[in-house]
Amino acid sequence: MRIAILDRDRCKSKDCAPNIKSVPCVRGCPLVRSGAEAIVIDEDSIYPRVIETVCTGCAICVKKCPFKALSITNIAEELKTDFVHRYGIGMFTLFRMPVIKPGKVIGLIGPNGVGKSTALRILAGEIKPNLGKPEEPPDWEEIIRHFRGNELQNYFKSLSEQNLKLVHKPQYVTKLPEVAKGQVSELLEKVDERGVVKNLIKSLSMDKFFDRDLSVLSGGELQRVAIAAVVAREADIYFFDEPSSFLDIKERLEIAKVLHELADLNKTVLIVEHDLAITDYLSDYVHILYGESGVYGIVSHLHGVREGINIYLEGFIADENIRFRDEPIRFLLNPIASEGWEGTETMLEFGRMEADLGNFHLKTEPGKIHRGEVIGIVGENGLGKSTFVKLLSGELKPSVGDPIDSELKVAVKPQYLNIDFDGTVRDFLQSVAGKNYNTSLYKTEVIKPFGIETIEDRYIKEISGGELQKVYIARTLSTPADLYLFDEPSAYIDSLARLSITKAIKRNIQNKKATGFIVEHDILCVDFLSDSLMVFTGQPGREGLAYPPIGLQQGMNLFLKGVEITFRRDPRTGRPRINKFGSELDRKQKKTGDYYYISPKKEE
Repeated sequence: MRIAILDRDRCKSKDCAPNIKSVPCVRGCPLVRSGAEAIVIDEDSIYPRVIETVCTGCAICVKKCPFKALSITNIAEELKTDFVHRYGIGMFTLFRMPVIKPGKVIGLIGPNGVGKSTALRILAGEIKPNLGKPEEPPDWEEIIRHFRGNELQNYFKSLSEQNLKLVHKPQYVTKLPEVAKGQVSELLEKVDERGVVKNLIKSLSMDKFFDRDLSVLSGGELQRVAIAAVVAREADIYFFDEPSSFLDIKERLEIAKVLHELADLNKTVLIVEHDLAITDYLSDYVHILYGESGVYGIVSHLHGVREGINIYLEGFIADENIRFRDEPIRFLLNPIASEGWEGTETMLEFGRMEADLGNFHLKTEPGKIHRGEVIGIVGENGLGKSTFVKLLSGELKPSVGDPIDSELKVAVKPQYLNIDFDGTVRDFLQSVAGKNYNTSLYKTEVIKPFGIETIEDRYIKEISGGELQKVYIARTLSTPADLYLFDEPSAYIDSLARLSITKAIKRNIQNKKATGFIVEHDILCVDFLSDSLMVFTGQPGREGLAYPPIGLQQGMNLFLKGVEITFRRDPRTGRPRINKFGSELDRKQKKTGDYYYISPKKEE
């Protein structure tokens, strides 16, 4: 079975040739030349359409297309009966659906563009599944019959009869002030159908901004308000799309506790989350979504959360005999100690600095950094991590102490991306990369790892939040510099891309013999990327203290002790896993001072 996809944003059939029959994809098809209608041009849309039942999958049309707009993908024949939804002829297709389990939290993990949000929208009743027949969409009776024999039959029956109450927390919470006006208190009291807002104020630490206007809230504060607004509603099923964005590790665990309390009330909770450590801690089961971004997505069978995440990292689903990644992802079990950098060239030494922003005061201890070193910056929100980045970049001058060496060249990826640029992705990157953009080294080190080749001809203003994040990281690395500063580079990026991008960031910094500072809340990314850590402590919003760079294990122990969280290592993949608060292992590690992780051993 074949899936043919046409990217209409890239296709320029009008510019390809003076007449329809001369369009390269049509002219190059051997079946068309022999008289078969394997590719036709729709007169109403002027776009080519591959007839999938005729196509042999030779992919000559793909090679002939000058705009890289066509793709032909072979799909297993057994999936013919698993069509769930297709957005249109030559458009994205979803196979299979997640299951619904009352009283459980189900996590959906997978790269962007393979149908996680589509699956959520179908379950939330925002999209009616067409079973792969966009031109002749089925009625509810046919849809229900299609899913007979599994949990979804009764679900879609209830959905069709409007007997289910569903609530959905969307992905982009920064848009909340555009659709809701007024104070936080007014919004939450208006939607408090369960009478739980007072408890949520405490559970989600919202007391400091409960009476503030939505328009002045930070990303993390908006995230907590959006989650509280959904949890306060009375519903049968709750959907959360990226509930941990903009939140620090402590706040993420507060969210996890609140969502578990929903499941304990026999509610069904579905989450799309890219922080694998939080998905692991929060979910009872996971579905892995795999496929080809923008082309098709397949929902795996249901797996227990530990096994499912390990499968995702290893890239092989044994019960389906499917390998969706060539190489497994492994984590270092013995990270470099702080003394491992002794003897290498020192890039920068900085003294004690202090800075004031309104009522907030930051104090930093003296430290030094080395060429090739990547330093993770960790701490709760509101402790001055972004302020420190501004001190390093020269954007902010210290009130006490000497500013950073002005002769150092600095490149910065800020936390919030507000880009006023009218050109394409290619133009945006070439403006800093120059002639390097067309070199094979640049393609290997920047274009391919960040997936730029599929979007380089699109306009900056048209790409998604995750794509914009990747492009801006690529631009930062394209800038010649001694010091690279990245403020929350993983935001809106899927879990697998986070790990490949952090790997690319580290490799680029080491190859340039530069130094990198990365502010990040995803512990797996911090663990995967960092050689050393700077830990921030203090009182959020009032005062912060930044410790000098220290070894990864020592730094994580210091940080995690402050937030009272312990981690262990998974014996198969080496990934960090959060211990349940108050569990036997949690108490044991706190007693011995091993907050970061203990040596992996076989788990029961």
